[in-house]
Amino acid sequence: MSYVNPNDFAKKMTDAGEAKVLMSTKDTLIRAYMAGAILALAAAFAVTVTVNTGNPLIGALLFPVGFCMLYLLGFDLLTGVFTLVPLALIDKRRGVTMKGLWRNWGLVFCGNFAGAFTVAVFMAIIVTFGFSEAPNAVGEKIGHIGEGRTLGYAAHGAAGMLTLFVRAVMCNWMVSTGVVAAMMSTSVSGKIMAMWMPILVFFYMGFEHSIVNMFLFPAGILLGGQFTWMDYLLWNEIPTVLGNLVGGLTFVGAMIYSTHYKTSPSRVPQVSPADEPAAIPAE
Repeated sequence: MSYVNPNDFAKKMTDAGEAKVLMSTKDTLIRAYMAGAILALAAAFAVTVTVNTGNPLIGALLFPVGFCMLYLLGFDLLTGVFTLVPLALIDKRRGVTMKGLWRNWGLVFCGNFAGAFTVAVFMAIIVTFGFSEAPNAVGEKIGHIGEGRTLGYAAHGAAGMLTLFVRAVMCNWMVSTGVVAAMMSTSVSGKIMAMWMPILVFFYMGFEHSIVNMFLFPAGILLGGQFTWMDYLLWNEIPTVLGNLVGGLTFVGAMIYSTHYKTSPSRVPQVSPADEPAAIPAE
């Protein structure tokens, strides 16, 4: 599997954050657009599998194929740059500024949304035969997902908002673990194996991923889901983005950086007089 030790991949994480901040606008947008589109296709695939088999575990087992593809192709998700880019700023890398960080996050958000929305439109056309008939079973399922994960949270008020936020934190804890896990290996098979596990966990557990939701919720609205764009933004997307930021940066980026990249000095053993070897008398 060509394992890379934590000290080395911690440096790779910081290097990657620096590279993303300094990337051109064109490249940032293209890579973000393609990442959003591929992840949206994977979500559509997982929902289709779940509907056709009646088993959500099978859908969750297969969903990571999209994440693996976009990572290996070098495309960028907002959840990933939330974790990696701040490390370059904390490390005071040359040319990395707070303005550059916000620029990167803004461009990646726009690119991810455009890619996911493109797939949402395409899937809405597919499941309705060009809006000429009612949505099929997959289309109905997508519409109900959007209702349950907007109006369902709103019905619980502040408790619903807290639940949404925590699910978003947990999501990017797992997704960013997948991003970092891919750096643990230099082989394609090793990267895929390491990525697959945390992505499977997040999807099956129903955690909230901002880019997956950029597909599911607009698609749900296009397919007649009983919720509005304002419901989507206030009761899902905005809190999910904030939770994803906290989860990825706090529980993955900062933790690995602080213990593997900025390692503290080891403790010096304290030796008591009783533990010291007895002096050998001179002859």
